[in-house]
Amino acid sequence: MAPNVILHPRWRIPERLATPESAHLNRRQFLHGMGVAGLGAAGLIACSASGGQAQTEPVSDAASDEIDETAGGLYPAERSPLHTLDRPLTEERVAATHNNFYEFTTDKSRVAGLARDFTPRPWQVEVTGMVDNPMTFDIDELERAMPLEERLYRFRCVEAWAMAVPWTGFPLHRLIAQVQPTSQARFIRFVTVNRPSEMPGIRSQSWYSWPYYEGLSMDEAMNELTLVATGIYGHRLPPQHGAPIRIVVPWKYGYKSIKSIVRIEFTDEQPPTFWNDLAPTEYGFVSNVDPTVPHPRWSQATERLIGSGDRVPTLPYNGYGEWVAQLYT
Repeated sequence: MAPNVILHPRWRIPERLATPESAHLNRRQFLHGMGVAGLGAAGLIACSASGGQAQTEPVSDAASDEIDETAGGLYPAERSPLHTLDRPLTEERVAATHNNFYEFTTDKSRVAGLARDFTPRPWQVEVTGMVDNPMTFDIDELERAMPLEERLYRFRCVEAWAMAVPWTGFPLHRLIAQVQPTSQARFIRFVTVNRPSEMPGIRSQSWYSWPYYEGLSMDEAMNELTLVATGIYGHRLPPQHGAPIRIVVPWKYGYKSIKSIVRIEFTDEQPPTFWNDLAPTEYGFVSNVDPTVPHPRWSQATERLIGSGDRVPTLPYNGYGEWVAQLYT
């Protein structure tokens, strides 16, 4: 019998260039010294206008411990050898307070503090629409039922800044298989939780059409890269990153990676999306990372790496063309 041959994509680099596992597992000791234990990397609903370096805002160790204590040994998950990076991971202490989550505030440096009182458990996700097996998932049961793994992904904001993030989760197609979409289902719509009492940005920005909503085509949702994330930096997602469950679509601009999901709907029509409804000339439904297509107000040809401040060329599809380019031909 011939040996199995694994063909790695060209963007993969040797594992030695990723953050060492020993440093990853010792993150708590480092973060205790910095006063920011338990925070994770930034996620988006959309990119605000600020581009400056965020200042660290400590979050109590008790909050971090409460997030992780009930995880039952699920984190850190085993790291996938197929999803590595061409750049160092963004330091957790830096990524911790560079968060876009408008439901809390438009100020990146204040999201983590304002999200402290957000309650991510108990939590359920309702799946409806064109499926043979509609279900309501309990997050704790789902987290334990799925094979969690850690993946190192680039994360690219439409503002032209970028991070490198260790997400923990499972491919979205595994959840899709549970609900059995009908042959008519061509798109998936996602909806974020709407809690004005815990999310002050909803109250202060009432002109937005809350709750936040996003969508993908079925082909995009079924792609192996599309991740349901429940953790980050080796622990469960903190609230500012979309706890307890979010989507990560690494070849698209960050606002497509919807956070704190409570509802998923399968449909035969392309669903409206939050930012496309607000500014259709700036935020399309597809929203793939493309260095050749500028935003109306800035170039997308390069990106600034949060933490180092280095500016590097933007990669088509954020460097994941070998996985996804065929979806758009």
